[in-house]
Amino acid sequence: MSDHRKSAGVVGLAVMGSRILGLVREQVFAAMFGTGKCLDAFLAAFQIPNLLRDLFAEGALSTAFTTTFTKTLEKEGESPAWHLASLLFSAMLVIMGGICVVGIAASPLLVQITNFGFHEVPGKFELTVTLTRILFPFIMLVSLASVVMGILNARFIFGLPASASTVFNFVSVVGGVLLAFVFDPQTDWRHPNFSERALYGVTLGVMLGGLAQLGMQLPSLWKLGFRFRWTLDFSNPRLRQVWALAWPSMIAGAAVQVNVLVNGMFASEINGARGWLNCAFRLMQFPIGVFGVAIATVTLPVVARLHARSDMGGVGKTIEESLRLAFFLTIPATMGLVVLAPDIIRVIYEHGKFNSADTFLTADALRAFSIGLSGYAAIKVLTPCFFALDRRRTPLMVSLVGIGLNLVMNFTLVKYFHMGHVGLAASTGCLALVNFLQLALYLRADVNYGSWRRWFRYALAIGIPALVCGGVVLNLKHWLAGFGQTFPWLVGALAVEIAVGGLVYVGLTWIFRVHETHTLANAVRRKMVGS
Repeated sequence: MSDHRKSAGVVGLAVMGSRILGLVREQVFAAMFGTGKCLDAFLAAFQIPNLLRDLFAEGALSTAFTTTFTKTLEKEGESPAWHLASLLFSAMLVIMGGICVVGIAASPLLVQITNFGFHEVPGKFELTVTLTRILFPFIMLVSLASVVMGILNARFIFGLPASASTVFNFVSVVGGVLLAFVFDPQTDWRHPNFSERALYGVTLGVMLGGLAQLGMQLPSLWKLGFRFRWTLDFSNPRLRQVWALAWPSMIAGAAVQVNVLVNGMFASEINGARGWLNCAFRLMQFPIGVFGVAIATVTLPVVARLHARSDMGGVGKTIEESLRLAFFLTIPATMGLVVLAPDIIRVIYEHGKFNSADTFLTADALRAFSIGLSGYAAIKVLTPCFFALDRRRTPLMVSLVGIGLNLVMNFTLVKYFHMGHVGLAASTGCLALVNFLQLALYLRADVNYGSWRRWFRYALAIGIPALVCGGVVLNLKHWLAGFGQTFPWLVGALAVEIAVGGLVYVGLTWIFRVHETHTLANAVRRKMVGS
């Protein structure tokens, strides 16, 4: 197994812990408030600074900085690389601080633009504005945390920064629930019935989580030898190189965020739609994070280093391995989400104020989202590679085309076919597939990551086992449903169905001689022998 696959496994485990706690966070908040006014207001308020975080921090800037820092470290040594880090930290404090001030002042306008439908429910718009103002400083904390993560990843330290979001989720859940009781003291902890006041505690809990996400990474950065020195120089050549890489990605990322905002605008006209879509997409993010993000995280510095050495053969091999692994893991995950969506949501979310009607509405959205699961994972792998290869305009063009396609699909599915929130999810899923295909075609002009014939054979080798796996699980699900519908039985049946599906998939891909299955088996065998 190659080094970057091993690193992807480490990151995957760390991200898995984060995604599990992320599910717990959404589960707790959904049970506390149910779908409707309160949850919609919180999700809408969190969306605005969260989109800016994705745009400036964990998206464009993180990718650009990791690429530049890696190449600076490789060609010039530690001292110039650390100086670049101090330059970026100083610039981020100034830029993000200004954005926070402007965002807090402009919150009513931002909420009006992105959630005009909230006026239909009394008090919903005003509540969202207040929560947005509280949450805006969150972007400062996670922006700094993402820069630290970029430095650690460039030094091939992956596990700890990938675990930072686990700490965020843990602190935001525990702190949010405790502070909810503080802000809503009349709620009985034995039979809680939270009011709007509890949302302020939950919101402050999220802020504490962002602070913890930054703080837990700083000791490792100190051990590497980094010492922050205030250095504000926007004309520095290395910092300008980061901006030069980042701006096209920011515009491309802005295109993605425009799609998210447009979806939110459509969803704001349906009370509860934000809750259903958010819970569904949270489940989608689990395999995306564990597989797509984990693989992309370790692929970026490898590709950047190989490109710095002009080893294009190595670049192609790395991208091919990363894509194969992403598809190997996400194709069966897609089948599992389609077949088991209602059962998964019932077990995870159907508690407290989240009822059975919410379960089926969320399951419909999850099935529609899952259309694009493999596309999402592949985009996570391919997009950073364009920046490592200095082809930063390509993702920009693809994203801009995506804005138009998303708008057309939303109008068609929601307004013409009246598919409601399911239409929004289906539009998002289909767009992910289209964007992936565009990126794959553009990348082939510079990098040979396997012939089309080889990829077709690979698609059959994992696609047929995934279909058989889905059929087996569907029949098993119907058979087990006849024995009971109690919660403990549902949990046990779901575990059995997932385990059987996984065994069927692994067994068939072994027979089809899929390289990833044999690599996994050899790794397990070595671990067993070694123990």
